Amino acid sequence: MDTRELVKLALKRDLTDWGAARDAFEAVRLLEETDFDLAHHVNKTIRSVSARQAAATGDPDFFALNKKALLFDAPYDFDAHCRYIEWNRDPDKRFYLPRRSRLLPVAQKLQKLADGKLKLLAISLPPGVGKTTLAIFFLTWLAGREPDKPILGGSHSNSFLRGVYDECLRIMDPQGEYLWNDVFPHVCVTSTNAQDMKIDLGSPKRFTTLEFSSVGSGNAGKVRAEQLLYCDDLVDGIEAALSIDRMDKLWNLYATDLRQRKIGDCRELHIATRWSVHDVIGRLEEKYGDDPEAEFIRFPALNENDESNFDYGNHAGFTTQFYHEQRDTMDDASWRALYMNEPIEREGQLYADSELRKYFELPDRAPDAVLAVCDTKTTGSDYAFLPILYQYGQDYYLEACICDNGKEEIVEDRIIKALLDHKVHMARFESNSAGGTIARNVQKAVKAEGGRCHITTKYTTENKQTKIIVNSPWVKEHVLFNEEKAKKDKEYRRMYQFLTSYTMAGKNKHDDVPDGMACFAIYAQELSAGTVSVWQRKF
Repeated sequence: MDTRELVKLALKRDLTDWGAARDAFEAVRLLEETDFDLAHHVNKTIRSVSARQAAATGDPDFFALNKKALLFDAPYDFDAHCRYIEWNRDPDKRFYLPRRSRLLPVAQKLQKLADGKLKLLAISLPPGVGKTTLAIFFLTWLAGREPDKPILGGSHSNSFLRGVYDECLRIMDPQGEYLWNDVFPHVCVTSTNAQDMKIDLGSPKRFTTLEFSSVGSGNAGKVRAEQLLYCDDLVDGIEAALSIDRMDKLWNLYATDLRQRKIGDCRELHIATRWSVHDVIGRLEEKYGDDPEAEFIRFPALNENDESNFDYGNHAGFTTQFYHEQRDTMDDASWRALYMNEPIEREGQLYADSELRKYFELPDRAPDAVLAVCDTKTTGSDYAFLPILYQYGQDYYLEACICDNGKEEIVEDRIIKALLDHKVHMARFESNSAGGTIARNVQKAVKAEGGRCHITTKYTTENKQTKIIVNSPWVKEHVLFNEEKAKKDKEYRRMYQFLTSYTMAGKNKHDDVPDGMACFAIYAQELSAGTVSVWQRKF
């Protein structure tokens, strides 16, 4: 019988029965000789079923089957490799499995890099979540797959790389607690050089399988990157990140001392905590951000609901409370760079957090007016932005906002509701693109609901960046931001982050909020200029 038919018949059986699952696995092993891809694709089903049954029943036969199925995939599947090599470790000491629910997306991106679907991968993660350990698992996996192709690892210091070197040796130690040698039984460490941090696997060669050297240490002729160039935290801290001169120097060192060592189709991996828009990852993203063979991914400490992305449910994780406490004790720019992977160019920062006025509660009286402006969503990742401000004399309290890049019809309904809920007196919509049509729809809907908001439109012709910059002094002087909502309310926090991350020194991914605030500044000043004051006659 054809092995494909054999596998089909095996999969039709109830795989929750150990005998059926075992037979299916044996059929998959036979299939590998004729259809490698299909065999390993089907094996994922066996891995999943055997893992569930082992957990549900505690049956040692299912545990053994799951181990075999993981080993079958481990040389080719990075996720399976990470799970398998720690099989014999004390559960309390395991790195990957307790963190897998959070780190699996990172492992999947690393798989794409290994499979040649990417040439460049940059991953930004908060400190302490396991990014370097996962990278070490990746390095040793690649080394076992192709031991004759050198891998070069670089960082800001040799002391950091020494730890990477030592951990690689621990993982590949045949007498150690990892099962790396099961995955690559025909590969072993043939030589080491602790002083130069070199590890060779397989046949002797001039450039060893794993080589580690700090950036700027003079690597010409000493090292080579043929399979992978791995860069981990090239920036050594905030002091360096705040200096553009030092970032320029670091970029030049990376380009001449590390990247120059690449040959052939060598891929590139960068893993770092982001400090500056001018760091190496930032400049690579500016250069290759639109390249389909390059990916730049970020995993912030807190998700959209202000909850931890790295609460592993054990002693190794970081709780939501921990991150909130960190945020409360740090300045906003440092918090966002270090933990949210949103580096800010501080030298060109237009709206620094320390410059903005804050409030906790509205004044204890009715506002003079409730005003709003709306910059509607156009295309792609643009955001519709509607700030609602309560006027008290010359001060404007930004009490609520919509900052949403969702579907236009949903955002339009949210705008209508916000105008009604806050009893907005007057609002101006930018009529560029579809803004005029949306303004008419919103005005009609508000009136139909009994609202009193009077909506006008204005077509903007000013240069956007100039408009943002020249109106920023007025915003800083007259607008107050709710300090509590800037931390706790998801949408308000997004708005505030977009505002304070705007830079005059480089590109801005999102400028909808500072543009909207500039529009409000213009609108409020025009209304103020048109106000008639009554004075008592003095003669």
